[in-house]
Amino acid sequence: MVVHYCKIQDFDDSWYQQFHIVVCGLDSVLARRWINGVLVSLLQYNDGELDQSSIIPLIDGGTEGFKGSARVVLPGVTACIECTLDLFPPQVAFPMCTIAHTPRLPEHCIEYVKVLLWSKDNPFGGEDCAIDGDDPQHISWIYEQSLKRSSEYNITGVTYRLTQGVIKNIIPAVASTNAVIAAACATECLKVATQVAHHMNNYCVFNDAHGIYTYTYEHERKSTCLVCSQVPQELEMSPSDTLQVLIDKLKESPQYQMSNPGIQAMVDGKTKSLYLHSPASIEQKLRPHLKMSLTDLNLSDGVQLVVADITSPNSLLFTLRLLQPMNS
Repeated sequence: MVVHYCKIQDFDDSWYQQFHIVVCGLDSVLARRWINGVLVSLLQYNDGELDQSSIIPLIDGGTEGFKGSARVVLPGVTACIECTLDLFPPQVAFPMCTIAHTPRLPEHCIEYVKVLLWSKDNPFGGEDCAIDGDDPQHISWIYEQSLKRSSEYNITGVTYRLTQGVIKNIIPAVASTNAVIAAACATECLKVATQVAHHMNNYCVFNDAHGIYTYTYEHERKSTCLVCSQVPQELEMSPSDTLQVLIDKLKESPQYQMSNPGIQAMVDGKTKSLYLHSPASIEQKLRPHLKMSLTDLNLSDGVQLVVADITSPNSLLFTLRLLQPMNS
């Protein structure tokens, strides 16, 4: 066993291509989407037919307290992570008014520091310094400021561990659930590697909050999947919509759930940058585009949009469809 202490994004495609099976126990939906995108991008096709030898099976397990799940993904054949994106539960969000004015929970104090105080104080060097949940200095600063906030409102319960959990959306682990899901993943890995038995088809849920419940069923592959369908998605917008509205749709739609998409358009065979987050000089130059309508940006019906986001290792293609207003 070779241990690597780094981010999964630090390795290129050739590194992942050396494996016969990938087993995941990742701590976020974003990380799962990224590794899923890598394995799909490694698929090879001959005259439109999938080369079976290019498939690297993905075995994924995850737990949330007393609930857990395990799944087997054959990229290009069965439902991938992105096919079932809308089944992932939304992240818990607290109302801004509660965070800012009437905090009642220790989580409210931590969110206040995370959402409001961090950008205001810029404790680690400028506006472009994002919170890193794996940086002890970042966590310690947020923890200390959260303690001050909690003392002002006589709120108890702010701890370093809770601060980590809020920043990284961590749910406390239950050993029994972890053991069951780990065993399920190991068993499926054995099946895939040795063909001693047919692997799971293809998703298993487990719950031991009240007794024990488990159920295995098949997720169907989505014909319009953003990642594995190999088909550009149609993005319906109004000509009067601003670029900011388009970006918000990519972020808020259960179908896409992007983080901070950057967008370029293919216009007359040339690439036109609409909005990019970095470098800072380019972001500042393109920022006025956010308030401009799609018409003002000279985007016509059928134009190809190239979207880059941290949820995917590769750029994603969209075909813009401008909906004409109904005549009254």
